[in-house]
This record gives sequence, C-alpha cells and structure tokens, in this order.
Amino acid sequence: MPDQDTVRVVVATPLAPELCDRVAAVDPRVEVVVDQELLPPMRHPADFAGDPSFSRTPEQQARFDELVDSAEVLYGIPDVQPPALARTVAANPKLRWVMTMAAGGGGQVVAAGLPDEALQRIVFTTSAGAHGIPLAEWAIFGLVCGCKELPRLQRQQRAHEWPNRVVGRPLEGSTVLIAGLGGIGQQVAKRCKALGMTTLGVKRRVSEVENVDEVHPLDDLASIVGRADHIVLTLPGTAQTEKLVNAQLLSLAKPGVTIVNVGRGTVIDEDALVDALRSGQVGFAALDVFAVEPLPADSPLWDLDNVLVSPHSGGLDSREDERICEIFCDNLRAYLAGRPLANVVDPALGY
Repeated sequence: MPDQDTVRVVVATPLAPELCDRVAAVDPRVEVVVDQELLPPMRHPADFAGDPSFSRTPEQQARFDELVDSAEVLYGIPDVQPPALARTVAANPKLRWVMTMAAGGGGQVVAAGLPDEALQRIVFTTSAGAHGIPLAEWAIFGLVCGCKELPRLQRQQRAHEWPNRVVGRPLEGSTVLIAGLGGIGQQVAKRCKALGMTTLGVKRRVSEVENVDEVHPLDDLASIVGRADHIVLTLPGTAQTEKLVNAQLLSLAKPGVTIVNVGRGTVIDEDALVDALRSGQVGFAALDVFAVEPLPADSPLWDLDNVLVSPHSGGLDSREDERICEIFCDNLRAYLAGRPLANVVDPALGY
C-alpha cells in the first residue's frame, strides 16, 4: 500500500448501497466512491454487467470515466469489458489493485492486452471461493441426475408411463475424477467423500488435497480417466486446457461415464462430446458452461435428451454479492496492512 492517509476505492460495477457501506466500514482510511446513477441496474443477484438496455449519455460516460480513472483500487472491471479496463489502466497511473467479479476474471485481464508495466504495477484479484459451494452443489446435482437417469424419468413422466422398477446406479462406492482441485474442486471432493465415493483428482502441481484419495498431474489425465464412473471438470479456460476433453480422451473413459462441467466450456471439444453422447460412450452430461455463450440455437446439445443444459448459472445464488464483497473486504484489510492479497491473477497462466 502506498504511504498515504486514504485509499480511494471506486465501485465500477453494480453494487448494493449496503455493501458499499460494508466496504467503507473496513477502515477509516478507506474512501468508497460510487455514483449509482452511472451504474446499470442489476436484473438479478451478481448481475455485474447489469441490464443490457442501460446506456450512458456522453456526459455520463465522461463522468464515469473520470470516476474510475481516479481510483487507487477498482471494485470490478468497468462495465465488465476488457477494453474499458485497458482504457482506465492507461489513463490512471495511480491504479494499484483491480478486483474482478468473476472467479475466472484472469481471462478478462488477459483479454485486455495490458502492457508489462501495467501488469507489474497493478495487482489483479478474483472472486475465487465465492462460487465454490453453489457450484459444488450443482456438480453433485449433475452426478445424481446421471446416476438416477433423469432423462428416462422425464420421458416416462411425459408419456404417463409407469414401468417396471428400474435399478439406478449408486453414487456410493463409485469413483469420481475431479479435474481441477482449486476451491471449487475441493468443495466437490468434500461432498463426494461424504457420499461414500472414491475421489481421484488432477491438478497442475501435485500435492495432497483433503478429501482426495489420489492426486495426479494434469498430464496424467488420459492414464487414469478409465477408472472413473464420473468426471467433474472445474478447470479454468487456458491454452493448456482448451479441448482437453476431446475424442481421444473420451474414447479412454468408461462406457456410459457421466460428465459434469462447472469450469469453462472451452475445456470440452463439444463436437466430440456430442458424438460420444450419441454413441452412449458418455451416458449423461450436465453442462453449466459452453465454448460459446449463450449456447447457439443450432447446437445439438440443446436437443440431446441425455444432456442437461444450464445457462452458466450454477454458481449463482442470493448471497453471491455478499460473499464476493467479503472476499474483497478481507483483501482490503490485507492491502491496508501491506500483506499479500489472496486470489491474485497470474497473467502468464490466465487465472
């Protein structure tokens, strides 16, 4: 933290007044600056982009730019747009820290194409941890849907059909492979262990992880995927993970495997997944994220009855804004004390 009496925090994304007050209450040295007139209204909790019909007049845009350009700390990327981030970084040499709202906010930082000078001067952090519990719950929901054959139940219900009893697969005693053991992956593992499952995991750097029976390097994914009854993806979208789940990997999986993706859509080769779903190599897929969002209307994933499509909302709940604000406040205390911040983006890795 620079040697000065106040830290100017400018709110650059929609945030409820009571949460602005919570930030201001962290320390008397914190000056929170927000003009709600210049921020789009939220349509739902954690709608940090705001209502797309919102627009500023040229005079309002000039006021907004002047405001964000006065920040030492930005709460949110202006308008959640990488070009807007690039503009204010270039315009404001006093900027020292930007908190992105997304757990995967590193991608926005990379997309801004910032020069090395800016990346050395400014710390970028994410909301990693805010979405771990709801996304882990959604992942368990996806696993249950696959094991208990939700598509079959829905077909029978629509047909008013009462069949002979059908035996479903139990989660207990089955094996789940969790690709990505960050905050979300660890929350998934905790819940899987509570359900009596064997947990395998892959991560970039191998280390012991609580509730994970075996941890392997990400490069070993192909060698262990055949042991898993279920695969849960929590990986970020990077060059290393792009189309990691491809036709070759899917061919090595157990026939009928369930796949759940709560990481980034680019991790899956969607054409290969569609083929595997049609052949039965993949029995069920619960997908909260997609390579292109919104999912294009002509995507075959919409119409496959062994796919659950969720509009990138698995991590949303009524308390998300509050949890992200608490992460920011904890980091703000560290910033004021001159301690390292949590959830720092590594631009070289993209997360």
